[in-house]
Amino acid sequence: MLLTKFDPFKQFKDLERNFYNYPSNNESVNGFVPIVNTREGESAYHIDVDLPGVIKEDIKVDINKDVLTISGERKTKDEVKEEDYYKVETSFGKFTRSFTLPENIDIENIEARSDNGVLEVIIPKKEELNSKKSIEIK
Repeated sequence: MLLTKFDPFKQFKDLERNFYNYPSNNESVNGFVPIVNTREGESAYHIDVDLPGVIKEDIKVDINKDVLTISGERKTKDEVKEEDYYKVETSFGKFTRSFTLPENIDIENIEARSDNGVLEVIIPKKEELNSKKSIEIK
């Protein structure tokens, strides 16, 4: 007795789902993809990147036109084998994350700092000019 409903198109649906969910060129199948949080404050945009185990010398922040790119590498550590087996769940390798910047930023004053495995990039906003003005009629 068949307890599940037969779907003749299930394999096609699975194939389509796997096709569209396959990693892009920027992501590797088993590589390190850092977690990113972005937020907007009153005077700046903030990008926080979780980079545990990555030293600041292995991180690079670049701007090309209106794209900010954070790249680097989480290097493998020497594992100590106490037995004949061990398990490593941490992913290693090179990473790249890119962000399109809005027009209202002060590109000359962008700052980046690394503290406790978190890279924070602060992107200040340009001061908005007062677009409201009364014109005196002479």
